[in-house]
Amino acid sequence: MYVGRDMSELDMIAKKEWKDSELAYFHQSFQQITPYLNEEGTTIHREIIKEIEARGGLKSDEASYERGTTPKVD
Repeated sequence: MYVGRDMSELDMIAKKEWKDSELAYFHQSFQQITPYLNEEGTTIHREIIKEIEARGGLKSDEASYERGTTPKVD
């Protein structure tokens, strides 16, 4: 469950100042409603994607051959 700033607050600050968890959450949210986004929503989603790419992508919490996982406490 996402606990953090909502879009009305985040809209007032640059994407560079967003936390990784905020970028990940809103990217997933926008991804699910992509067919219904208007031009403004599409632009915001594109900016989120560009910021994620600029940071080197999202970190995956899944295990792979190179690394395991560590438990996260909620």
